[in-house]
Amino acid sequence: MSLRDANVIIIETSRTAVRAGLGLSELLKTPSVEIPARVGIRRGTSGDTNAPTRAGSVFDAATASSSRATSALPQHMKAAVTDYLVGTQLDDAIAAGQDVIISWPFAKGDVADWAQAEAIWKYVLFNQLQRRRVQNESPVLLSIASGLSRLTYERICQLFFERFNVAGFGIMERPVAQLYAGNSLSGVVVDIGDYETDITPIYEGFIVHHAKMQMALGLKDCEVYLANLLRSNQGVINTLSPPETPLDPEALQAKLVELVQQLWRDGHIKVPSDGETAIPEDEGVTDIAAIVVAGKEKAVIESGMKKKATAKATAAELARAREIEALDLITVQFAEHSLTLGKERHRMCEPLFDPTLMKNLDGLPSREGDDLCRPLQELVAHAVNLTDADQRIYIWGGLLVTGDVTRYVRGIGFALQSRLVPFMYSPESSMDIQPRGTRLLTVPEYYAEYRESGNGYAGFLGTSITAKIIFNEAGSRNYVTKSEYASRGPRSIIDMTPSLI
Repeated sequence: MSLRDANVIIIETSRTAVRAGLGLSELLKTPSVEIPARVGIRRGTSGDTNAPTRAGSVFDAATASSSRATSALPQHMKAAVTDYLVGTQLDDAIAAGQDVIISWPFAKGDVADWAQAEAIWKYVLFNQLQRRRVQNESPVLLSIASGLSRLTYERICQLFFERFNVAGFGIMERPVAQLYAGNSLSGVVVDIGDYETDITPIYEGFIVHHAKMQMALGLKDCEVYLANLLRSNQGVINTLSPPETPLDPEALQAKLVELVQQLWRDGHIKVPSDGETAIPEDEGVTDIAAIVVAGKEKAVIESGMKKKATAKATAAELARAREIEALDLITVQFAEHSLTLGKERHRMCEPLFDPTLMKNLDGLPSREGDDLCRPLQELVAHAVNLTDADQRIYIWGGLLVTGDVTRYVRGIGFALQSRLVPFMYSPESSMDIQPRGTRLLTVPEYYAEYRESGNGYAGFLGTSITAKIIFNEAGSRNYVTKSEYASRGPRSIIDMTPSLI
């Protein structure tokens, strides 16, 4: 590994999270830094006395009444970068009960506040990755939301060179990085975020910007939906809120949402498919080489032993086993209680495919006038159909479903794929060949560090792959060197970013 590879920094910035890593080894690694993309500031800093509060002392846009509240700070307030708390600094302040105002500068997909953005990136570079500004030998590749203005690109470039003293700098759009991780140049990326789901058609490595779509539902809405479904499970309700000492409605709702978060993070939820597409099962052919590469020898041996034991079971035992399997019951430990749940837990993601299910549910954040939107499958089809007719068959050739939830919940991609089939045929299309289906893209197995993360780290992996290429390519035209910045200034990033040319 060259010295440059050892010093390369990858930073992926999404609406609600920032992931970063230092160094590019032969086996690309998952991020070593992962923090919420938020900042906090103590009340009273820079003369602030009238900022809004929630739950007594903390206003958090991720749990506030509006997920679009990107900044809780008054417009007149001017805070310095050093005034902001980030990462563990902010966590410690909240845990200590300090009066803190919280803001999410990237929540709308743009940079809402430059001092806040600088505070987050500065914390990642100097606190987490232990870089030194005076002797910073690290080039940085940043992946960020698509569709940002040229002025925003220039200002980000200026920030990294003049404030962080990086050795080189490049920017790429996150959806393109995510698609690269799926080993494709054309396709549609469906990124399920906390509060929004972004749909981005890409053709030959370039985003078709006029065809981008956004669904005003995300993971947090799905959590609220399942929390409401669990209210019909009397065993759960009676355990969490005993009749003799019942919880108030808000406290019970918060407990149920917390339970849902534990369920999906522990891998207890899967998403059923619709139609003919299903999650692939073992077809009886054992690929020994693939098993060894994936490091799954022990699991295969245990599975074989289980099958042998099942074969010797009596008919009554098999019937009982099938009955239990059909009920799909699990018992989990939550808040010092033992809770039994059934198939209802697999319905968590239903609102994505049928948003009308969200009407009149308890615990939903207000949406500032947002209406319930069209189903995800309709929006994806509409986005692809907004592209040129001769591009569609290539874009339909790849479907990448990503987002933090895909790290833990099985089947979301297959569920969407199966629901897209009725929307793919276009009678008005002039193309002689029309797509019959879409190919589901996933992070390849040969990225060993990413095997257990689904597509959740696709953006970081795609950014790492790109950095591996551009920072080792002689005369690369995809990033700005320090000398180029010194001679041409912030505008140099425009000529070095293919998506802006």
